[in-house]
Amino acid sequence: MLPFLLPLFFVDLANAYSWHFEETPKQCTNVTVQISGSDGKGPYRILIVPYGSTPFSNNTEVRVIQDKEFPSDSATSITFQLPFPANSQYVAVVSDATGFGSGGTSVVGSVGDSLDSSCYDASKSVSPQFNFSIEPENQVVQCQSMRILWFTNITSPNFIGIIPGGESFTVPGSDNLTQVASQGTGFSWTPNIRGGTTLLLVGGDSRGIGTGGSTLNTVSNGINNDGSCLSNDSPSSTPGTPAGGSYATGTSGTGSGSSGGSSNTGAIVGGVVGGLVAILAVVLLLFFLRRRSRLQRQQGEKPVDLLLEDEGDERSPRNAELPQYYEPEPFIVPDPTVASDSGRGSIDGRPISQLLSDRSGTPDGTSSAAGRKGPMRTLRPVNIIQHDDAGPSEPPPVDEEPETVELPPAYTNIRK
Repeated sequence: MLPFLLPLFFVDLANAYSWHFEETPKQCTNVTVQISGSDGKGPYRILIVPYGSTPFSNNTEVRVIQDKEFPSDSATSITFQLPFPANSQYVAVVSDATGFGSGGTSVVGSVGDSLDSSCYDASKSVSPQFNFSIEPENQVVQCQSMRILWFTNITSPNFIGIIPGGESFTVPGSDNLTQVASQGTGFSWTPNIRGGTTLLLVGGDSRGIGTGGSTLNTVSNGINNDGSCLSNDSPSSTPGTPAGGSYATGTSGTGSGSSGGSSNTGAIVGGVVGGLVAILAVVLLLFFLRRRSRLQRQQGEKPVDLLLEDEGDERSPRNAELPQYYEPEPFIVPDPTVASDSGRGSIDGRPISQLLSDRSGTPDGTSSAAGRKGPMRTLRPVNIIQHDDAGPSEPPPVDEEPETVELPPAYTNIRK
């Protein structure tokens, strides 16, 4: 916020007093200029210079430069008629006894409309009391010498430079006149103004400021862009609130430049607050997105044990071990050389089916419960019925040789 307020602070220091229009200037009506502050030195005066082209479609120019001096040395206000048509533009400069432009220069203002049009004749153009020109023609180049000249005999020539919304100054050199063939009377001047600056040149003589009219120029950088003449003291343009005080630039109603400054400050504060809110919203959004992504990643990495876990059991498996009743067991083929009296294979006098049924195929309640947090699940009762469809085997006849059944080797002697 401070960088935006510093220019206004220095404006107040550079201009010991301020001024403003009591009301927005309107076509052919009286306007009042009021001086504020006690640091100025009378008499005051205000210069109003037409800016831009005429508002009339027939291109008639009815505006004349207005140079108004306050009624007395102690007067701090002046009222006068402004003979400018509606929708025309102007720039105002206020001065006191200390020098030209001491009160500051306004930005470009616009004249409001009114029912009174008696102050001008739209069918006739006005002309200055003498004309001046510049050489090179229509060229004002930064740090490049130029010549201001005229062909009329005048006394006490004087020229001023006006930068809308910036500084106004007296053009030096008018007391060192020279005569040049085909260029009349004039003097040389090197503009110490930065390229791109809008500049109004106003000519005058012993009859007053503005008797020679004005020209509107834009300072050029030139081919070489020479900046050797520029310094911190060079005239500059400061767009915005005019130097020297408040000023109404609207086309209707009343107002002052101070209200424009308040609007700018409010806009700056609103922009800063809005930016902070937007940044905070983005940070919160990123935080929630990262948190959700982390939770999803943790859930994706969590192992699911379909064998050991009950619902709500957060215990992780140990070394991916399976319960005893889910561990695979190899099928053991009995020795083919051993046979029972009933003709079935047996080991140690027990049928193979009995051996297989003796495996720990039924879950061990103690081992299963030890690896769980909760109590052992209750197994529902099951009745097992074994059917022998073919009936018991009959012993082979004595006179017949037993049938030989060849089985594949058991590979019992192989060691890992």
